[in-house]
Amino acid sequence: MPIHVDPDWWKSMFDDIYLKTDARSVEDDTLTRLEVDVVCELLPIDPGHKILDLCGGHGRHTLEFCRRGYSACTLLDFSQTLIDIARERSLARQCRIEVICADARQTDLPSDRFDHILIMGNSLGYVQEPDADSRILLEAYRLLQPGGWLLVDVVDGTAARKNFAPNAWHEIGDDIVVCRERELTAGSIRARELVVSKQDGLIRDRTYAIRLYDSSGLAGLLGTVGFNHVSIHTDFSPHRFEGDYGFMNRRMLGVGQKTGVME
Repeated sequence: MPIHVDPDWWKSMFDDIYLKTDARSVEDDTLTRLEVDVVCELLPIDPGHKILDLCGGHGRHTLEFCRRGYSACTLLDFSQTLIDIARERSLARQCRIEVICADARQTDLPSDRFDHILIMGNSLGYVQEPDADSRILLEAYRLLQPGGWLLVDVVDGTAARKNFAPNAWHEIGDDIVVCRERELTAGSIRARELVVSKQDGLIRDRTYAIRLYDSSGLAGLLGTVGFNHVSIHTDFSPHRFEGDYGFMNRRMLGVGQKTGVME
């Protein structure tokens, strides 16, 4: 049977259970450091630059930048649960970051505020409205200073189609099993995720979907929004071991610059 997905799935999916089911990707400090290494290679970031981690979840990249001495970091995400976790961790680690809960399509932040904006962890393609990704990127463009840079991290659609696996599962510790059924469509992947405790039974039964981009599609989207000097880096994965990591397996990085001169 086709997998039916609630278009608003992303509003409630990202919580403490998500941090467990995706812990191999989003709670791995070594992987996060490798990802930040790549960001620093692709963007001309200086410690004093203002950085916005847009759709940044529980702030793993923001906190890593802060640990490295970047003192003007802002984290924004829609999930209040993840924002609260980020705030707790920033206090525990004595990281002075600005933490905001808001919709990335309309942040209500002042224009021309940031030197760099990051959209990491495949955070485009969740909202099902056709123009949703364009609206997020237009908002990022508005928030960047002239000459500022954007880096977007999404599923590498070409690699995802080539290596598509309809079923996957993995265990978390001795008790939790995560099972995923997937369906490949013309422009997206849909999935059903069951999280089961061997002791307590079913924990979660949810469906979700993500829009797929190939390199030309992502470059075209960034160009249409107004970014210049666009470059696409394909088949990126910081995972050290082979395995099925869901949407975090094979990714693609898009970089673009806002017109103007960075001061």
